[in-house]
Formats: sequence, structure tokens, C-alpha cells
Amino acid sequence: MQSQLQVIQSLPSHLQPFVVTQDYSLYTPRDQAVWRFLINQLRFSLKGAAHETYFEGLIKTGIGFEKIPCIEEINSRLNLLGWRAVAVDGFLPPAVFMEFQANQVLAIAVNIRAFEHMLYTPAPDIIHESAGHAPFLIDIDYAEFLQRFGELGMQAIANQHDMDHYEAVRDLSIVKEDINSTEAQIERAEQRVAEIQNTTVEPTEANLLARLHWWTVEYGLVGEVDNYRIYGAGLLSSLSESQRCLDDVNVSKKALTVDSIKTAYDITAQQPQLFVTQSCRHLSHVLEEYGRHMCCIAGGSSSLLKAYEAGSIVTVTMNSGLQASGKISRVMCDAVGNAIYLNTEGPTQLALDNIELIGHSIDYHAHGFGSPIGRLIGLERCLSEYSVDELARDGIALNKPTTLRFLSGITVKGTLTNILRREQKNILMSFKDCTVTDVDNTLLFDPSWGTFDMAVGDSVVSVSGGSADQASFPMYEKPSVSAHAQKSYSRYEQQMFLLYDDIRASREGSNNPTKLVEQVITLESVDWLVLYETLELVLKQQGDESIRAELVDRLKLEIGDNEVLIKQGLQRLAALE
Repeated sequence: MQSQLQVIQSLPSHLQPFVVTQDYSLYTPRDQAVWRFLINQLRFSLKGAAHETYFEGLIKTGIGFEKIPCIEEINSRLNLLGWRAVAVDGFLPPAVFMEFQANQVLAIAVNIRAFEHMLYTPAPDIIHESAGHAPFLIDIDYAEFLQRFGELGMQAIANQHDMDHYEAVRDLSIVKEDINSTEAQIERAEQRVAEIQNTTVEPTEANLLARLHWWTVEYGLVGEVDNYRIYGAGLLSSLSESQRCLDDVNVSKKALTVDSIKTAYDITAQQPQLFVTQSCRHLSHVLEEYGRHMCCIAGGSSSLLKAYEAGSIVTVTMNSGLQASGKISRVMCDAVGNAIYLNTEGPTQLALDNIELIGHSIDYHAHGFGSPIGRLIGLERCLSEYSVDELARDGIALNKPTTLRFLSGITVKGTLTNILRREQKNILMSFKDCTVTDVDNTLLFDPSWGTFDMAVGDSVVSVSGGSADQASFPMYEKPSVSAHAQKSYSRYEQQMFLLYDDIRASREGSNNPTKLVEQVITLESVDWLVLYETLELVLKQQGDESIRAELVDRLKLEIGDNEVLIKQGLQRLAALE
């Protein structure tokens, strides 16, 4: 069983900076009360609405009802399921989040929503991540679906618009969750998200997968269109959304198919429709239906052209196994659409099996990379499959002037200085004094540019987002602004914290509640949640009827913006009597 430290050390090095330490001492007594209220309220309100796996999963994954869970405890429970857990700080870059999933690691936001935002928070928090996502990992089909989603998601091609959207949403989540934010700050953050969402851009693979993730993992229903249960974490962790989604008049239900990716979502608004999957196994079928058309699986010239249009760093994998990671700047195709030449611009990495080749870092290929793709005239097999002796017999020998004529009309002419072989294949050939031209004698590489490193391969088998070896060519930096800022508390808040502590002690039987109840009743200003927990305590102790009535009256005066929370809370207490 791996500890948190062992989990972190076992992660790829480029993921480790995104992991944070859960400092349990930073959770205030009010934070603990927020957790306790929402988890117990959700457990009450979701009866008959959530899939039965949810309630079983809460117990088996270490999600308690009385206190905020310890990430270490969740991790120890998930270890038994083949998964692990780490703490993270707010929204992660989508590809990073997906890679955690691919590695069977549940990334759990360490912060908890503010008391003022109990009903809904736009930011990931420990309630959403642990009580929303973790429980369903006990279902093998769901766990396999989630891991596979991560594998595809981390390879999806994104563009700058996708990254701008992520950064804007992260900024909005931080601003809205910060109770010190001004209305002007919130308005600016909301406007930025709206502007990006309203920009007409052809959706990328990453965007389409994000939609599928939203309509399944976050806001999914399971069963039949007219008889369903909730399994999406976004619904399971929201008192308002978990109730609203059951309204079949204002929230339409549709059967989940691959066409669901056509439906965009607005993270700042309630959802007008939801999708129903037949089963967790059905989720995997829909995912694979989309996945088999992704560039990381399809390869070929169409994938190269999509990557070119995206304008982001991608990894091109040849059938020899060689990987070239960079921003594609040119794709030349023949009359029937076959890719015959590829260029990247800017820093480019060459790798094999996601490990950078020695001497072929982004520093060496700082200005880009180019190579023909295809077969040579007169050779029956891919150039990668020939032995060094076979090549020599065909006039392709080290330290000899060599001319390679491709079926496409591209010609490589120079002195062959090196053949890099791996796994009994030629993957890279290097030439000095080299000239590369196309069928029209257009210059593609000039001898004055230095060594010509030619990728060996007659086809592109995969094009995936990001670099091959991110330890050497990192794609993302840890966000500079934390989503979990240090807080200072007023004298009033500190007084409330003492009350929450006293209520917990009374609930657990370590002190007499009578004096505490009297103190709460006499206070002119007090958190509504203090009143609620005090009422719960009085009911448990079968206390004085007049005190119970007074506390209920005080709570009703506090309804205002807390109407849903207080009314639903009173309903739960009434059901427990």
C-alpha cells in the first residue's frame, strides 16, 4: 500500500509539481461543519435519486460523514481498488488532469468551498472531488472507463483557444470563491469566460472530449431516459443541481450517444439538458466510438492537418517508432492525400517510446525539424526495416555520398553520417552537405543549414497532443496563483469557530450541551449553521420544546440567500424525528 509520499514519487516528474500537501490544520471548525452539513444533506436528498453504487462507494472509499476526509485515508482505500489519490490546488490543465486519470490517480482539490458558497461553488473542492468522483471507482466498469478517458484525453489535440478557456475558468473559479473579491472583479472574470465561450472556433479534439467528460463524468445520468439515476460528480456534489436535474420539464433527458459531443456546455449556467447512459459499460463503448477517430489512433495526413490547424505542440509518431514533438508548420501531401513531407517550427524534440533521444533535445532542434515521409523507389519495404548490410547493398552506406529518391518525387542527397537504430529498426538518418528537393526541384533543405536529420518511416501512425517526453520538454507550468489562498479571520469568525468546536464536543458526548445551547440562544449575531447544528443537538438530546421552536424561528429569519440550504436541512431533521 503506497503512502502519499510514495504516490507522489511514483508519478511522472512533470506531474509532481501539480501535487500539493493537505495541511489538515488549515480546515477551520466551520469548514468541518460545512462538510458535515453538505455530506449528510446530500446523502439524505439523494436517496432514490443517486445510483446505489454511490452510497456503497462512499463507505468503501473512506468518505466519512462527520469530518473532512484525509487524503491519506482515501488513498489507502483506493489502493485496494488499484487506484491512488493525491491532493491538488484547484483546476488543473485538462491534459494534466487526464494524465492523472490515465495513471489511475484521483486528483482531489484540497480546498473546501466557503461557508458563503455552500450551495454552489465554481471551483473544484474536496466535496466535489472526493464525495463526487471517488465512490464510483468501486465499479470496475466505471473505473476502467475513467482510466481510458484519461489515456485518450491526455493525447487529445488542443489549441490556444482551449488553453485560454481553461485559464479563464480557473481565474473565475478563484475570484468567485474568494469572499473578498469585488463585484467588478467577478464581472470581469465572468465577461472573459463569456467572451471566450462565445468565440466561434472549430472545436478541437480536446474540446469535444471535454464535452463528453462533462455530460458523463460530471453531469451524467444512468438508466433509461424515463427511469434514471444520478452518477455524475457535478450533480452528486450539488444540493441544487441534484434536485433540479430531476425536473423532466425544464431539464430534458437524451440518450447518450457519440453525438453528445455536438452539445456544448456553459460552466457558468445550469444545464438545460442531460444525457442518460444505459450502463457504465455503455460509457466505454461511446468513448471508444469517438476515440477511434482521434488523431492519436487514426494517424495519417488528416491527423497532421488537424494538428497544423490547431497550432499547438503535438507528437508525430512514425511507423518506425520515431516520435517528433513540435508545432507543425507545414504538411505536404501528394495528389491522393498522402503526407509526403513534414515541417515543425520552433523547439522540437525527437524521442522513442516517450523518451527523448540523446542529442535530439529542443535545444538541438531549436528552430524546427523537417523530414520526408514515404517509401523509396526500388525498395519493397519501409526503409526502417532494412539491416545496415542490406542498405549498403542498395547504395546507402555510412560516410558515402547517398541519394534517396522517394516515390513522392522528393530527393535527399548528401553524405550519410549516422544511422540510429533502435529495436532492430532504423529510426533516424543523419546527413551532412545535404540538399532536399521536391518533384518541382523546390528546395526543402539547404546544405548551409547544417546536419539534416531525417526521420525514417513511410507512414504516420499517430498524432497526439503535447510532447513525447515531458520531463525534457514540459508542456505546462504549475499555475502561479494558488486557488487556496491563506485566510485571516475576524473576531466574529473566531468566536463562531469556538462554538462549532463546542457543538462537536457536545455531539460527541465530551461536554454538557445545556450551557452551550443557552449561550447560542442569547447571541444576537450567529452563523445560521451554528443555529442548525444547535437545533440538531437539542433534537438528539430531546431537549425543551420551547428551545427547539426558538431555534427554528431563528433559522427561518436567516433564510434569505440560504433558503434552499435551511429548508432542506429542516426537512432532514424532521425526517429524523
